[in-house]
Amino acid sequence: MKILVIDPLFEQEPDIELAIAGPDMELYFRRSVDGKLENDADYTSADAVLNCRSAHRMPASIIDKLVRCRAIQQGGVGYGHLDLVAAARHGIPVLNTPNYGTTEVADHSVALALNLLRGIQAYDRRLRRESTDSWDARSLKTVRRLPELRVGIVGLGRIGTAAALRFKAFGMQVGFYDPYLPVGHELALGFERFETLDALLRRSDVLSVHALLNAETRHMIDAKALALLPPGAILVNTSRGGIVDFHAVREALESGALGAAGLDVFETEPLDRSDPLIAAWINGAEWLDERLILTPHAAFYSDSSLDAIRQLSMKYLTDYLRSGDMRTCVNEALLKQYAPAASTAVAKT
Repeated sequence: MKILVIDPLFEQEPDIELAIAGPDMELYFRRSVDGKLENDADYTSADAVLNCRSAHRMPASIIDKLVRCRAIQQGGVGYGHLDLVAAARHGIPVLNTPNYGTTEVADHSVALALNLLRGIQAYDRRLRRESTDSWDARSLKTVRRLPELRVGIVGLGRIGTAAALRFKAFGMQVGFYDPYLPVGHELALGFERFETLDALLRRSDVLSVHALLNAETRHMIDAKALALLPPGAILVNTSRGGIVDFHAVREALESGALGAAGLDVFETEPLDRSDPLIAAWINGAEWLDERLILTPHAAFYSDSSLDAIRQLSMKYLTDYLRSGDMRTCVNEALLKQYAPAASTAVAKT
């Protein structure tokens, strides 16, 4: 059994992966270039694929090359870069790793919001440049009293719930929009549920995005959505860059309609440093006035989370290959649709 591991998350030895795979599985490791592997033979010889990062994209043109593949394991939660329909047409289950970095991403989301709401980074930068006699703390308009604020959570899954509980602990009023949660789910958590995204936006002083990227959510937070937020609202995104229209964020920040933004994810990664908003941020444009904090798709990171993602992604993949366990399969319904006579609990032969 040959497992192709793409963009592995280690620099030294694959000790975790080899220990879980065992002697009956052969692992070979490759790095992607511009979102794909340079040698097609790496795809065609794979019995299974562990895709460690979203930087390696898996559209239909790549999946068509996986002629022997029995399963694709995506390291991490998101899979918007992977064509689930193409995989299902080939009878390939796609598994993800939803539980490796929940606390890290939730913490990062709240940290971005608190940094802006309390002016931590802005105060630090100003104090480093000049004495307190030359500027007034009141000039930072994003600084607010936390218990007076209403937080809107878009997507109340594992990470969204963890972030919401953290915001609530600061005394903030939490509301959410998630049409896929069962009726009454909000009663268990004490959050306010909104039936439409527009209704949530109109009452969100802080908007924190925690949705998956798909056709429904792409550019969900666009110019129209941002215009519905209360004046001076703060946007936080640690989910996927494609959910937020980056051009609309620039216009809303420049016009002052959006108070500030804390972003960890972008449609183009690594950052396009020629983008007008990125360039303004780099150059310290006066109109931004420290209202934008960017981090490099690092919300998931800690030493513990890296160990967890390596362990869990290999475990879910090998569990499927050995026993047909599909607990984290994200295209099971599509597999049934394209192969209704076949059991999706049995690996493709």
